[in-house]
Amino acid sequence: MHDEGGGFGVADDGNLDMILDIPVTISMEIGRTNIPIRNLLQLNQGSVVELDRLAGEPMDVLVNGTLIAHGEVVVVNEKFGIRLTDVISAAERIKRLK
Repeated sequence: MHDEGGGFGVADDGNLDMILDIPVTISMEIGRTNIPIRNLLQLNQGSVVELDRLAGEPMDVLVNGTLIAHGEVVVVNEKFGIRLTDVISAAERIKRLK
C-alpha cells in the first residue's frame, strides 16, 4: 500500500520482505566514452580508449543499471573490491528503481 506522498507505508513491510531475496546485478563503472564504429573496429590488443573520468575520481556503483553509490577500488585477498564512499539514501534508491 502506498501513501499519498508516493513512499512506502508501514503496511508495505510484508510486501518488501517478499522481494528481499531477489538477486540483482551490481556493476562498477569507471567511465564511458562514445567512439565511431570505424574506431571500434580498429581496436586491438594494446589499444587505449580514453574515458570521460579523471584519474582518482570515484567509480559509479550501479544496480541493474541504476546508480546507487560511488566508491573507490580496493584489493581484498588478491581480488578487486570497492569501498563505498557515497551512498544514495534508501528512499532515493527505491525511487530510482521504479
